[in-house]
Amino acid sequence: MRVKPRFLLGGGLIVVAVAYLIFTAIRNTSEYYLTVAEVQARQGELKGQAIRVAGRVTPGSATWDPSSLTLAFAIGPIPEPSGAAVKPVSTVNPAPPMKVICRGQPKPDMFGDNRDVIVEGRLGADNEIAATQVLTSCPSKYAPKTPS
Repeated sequence: MRVKPRFLLGGGLIVVAVAYLIFTAIRNTSEYYLTVAEVQARQGELKGQAIRVAGRVTPGSATWDPSSLTLAFAIGPIPEPSGAAVKPVSTVNPAPPMKVICRGQPKPDMFGDNRDVIVEGRLGADNEIAATQVLTSCPSKYAPKTPS
């Protein structure tokens, strides 16, 4: 039995179309984020650009104004786990916290001190991020609230 060339051509086009859709979907959904130390090291070239930064909320730095939907806080580097196989090259000068201001968005439910966050926005003057979105991570293990 002989396969007609138009069926081979049609099958090839379907395979190419599916491969193209998979490739573009992966490219559009995989977004890289920078650490606080990386942003501070590349501050000059990143100024004014849209960035995503991963960090930890500095305790006592968060202020929330519900009337204007303004959330301001500072993020510092996420500490490495104590049993990590890869150690940072230098911890002599840890990165100082970066100020973040998010206007016009509700405060995330899981937001709080020492919470890991990913901030999307633009890097402005004085190492400040004008955030358009703040994403929080869930805790890695559940800890029940202690009775007071």
